[in-house]
Amino acid sequence: MRVRRAWLATVAAGMLALAACGGSDPEPGGAAGADGGTDPPVDLSFTVPTVDGGEFAGTSLAGKPAVLWFWAPWCVTCVAEAPHVSALADDYAGQVTVVGVAGLDDSIENMQQFIDLTDIANFPQLADPDGVVWQRFEITEQSSFVILDEHGVVDQRGLLNPADLPAQLDRLVA
Repeated sequence: MRVRRAWLATVAAGMLALAACGGSDPEPGGAAGADGGTDPPVDLSFTVPTVDGGEFAGTSLAGKPAVLWFWAPWCVTCVAEAPHVSALADDYAGQVTVVGVAGLDDSIENMQQFIDLTDIANFPQLADPDGVVWQRFEITEQSSFVILDEHGVVDQRGLLNPADLPAQLDRLVA
């Protein structure tokens, strides 16, 4: 408990110094544009480690809509969004793949502490300290989301409100 408090104090101090996580507006329609389908699918042929020591194949994202949530262990916004994303994973289990993408330049230990603190072990958490997945999906800040349609085309990208995601996903799973 003492370690958790110290860790939370460190996170809070870091966030006060940074003042915010990200600052740009969401990109409506993502790279696909407002009509949601003008760009080609993202190349999903990648494999990255998971925080728990497994491997995640990007090709597993094909065939149904997917939500990728890009977070960092020190991001206070990410802490606040975690329960919403976890509920989203539970509510859309079997219909939508939800994946957390931890990184940039952080340790597995810090990533695991974030997962434990926020109780988000119910969906895959990718360890991406080198930013391979972040670059693949053109993400430059946390807490960002990418919503893919069943063909792997970016439908939405950016600093999206997790409370708005169900309406967007309902459109894709209909």
